[in-house]
Parts: sequence; structure tokens; C-alpha cells
Amino acid sequence: MASEVPAFLETAVLGGLVLASVVTLLAGYRVIRGPTVPDRVVGLETIGTNVVAIAALFALQTGEGLFVTVSLVLAIIGFISTIAVARFITEGDIIE
Repeated sequence: MASEVPAFLETAVLGGLVLASVVTLLAGYRVIRGPTVPDRVVGLETIGTNVVAIAALFALQTGEGLFVTVSLVLAIIGFISTIAVARFITEGDIIE
């Protein structure tokens, strides 16, 4: 990070990265061991959301704007995939 960034912000970003990583691992456990398909879908959505958060926090840490773009693209892909899986679960078909 740049030298003018306060130390507490660096600590907060690092703590957010660690916390998002731990929650992503816990959601991965839910995807693998989830008793039902909706549990697994929620776990995958949580992983997608956390990856977006990790990319945004990494952009803050490194000062690279490219990671903000990456996080936006990942958020859009995650939203579209959630809609597709929800339609598949409720209707049994994605495209009519």
C-alpha cells in the first residue's frame, strides 16, 4: 500500500481478507457436505460473494484498479448463475 494510507486501514483490509478466506473455506465445506441441493447452491453463492469481496479488498491492498473490474465481472457472473440454478431447481429447465 502507499505510505500515506493509515496503518489501521492496512490492518482492516488484511483482517477482511483473512476473514473472507476463512468464510470461503467454511462455505466450501457446506458445498461438499450439504445435505440438500439448495444448501449446496447457497454455499456456492456464498463462495462467489466472498471471492468478489476478496478481489475488492486485494484491489485496496495493492492499489490495482484491475481487481475492481474483476470483482464486478465476478459479481455479474455469480448473479446470472444463481438465477440459472434457481430456475433449474424450481422449473427443471433453464431455457424455455
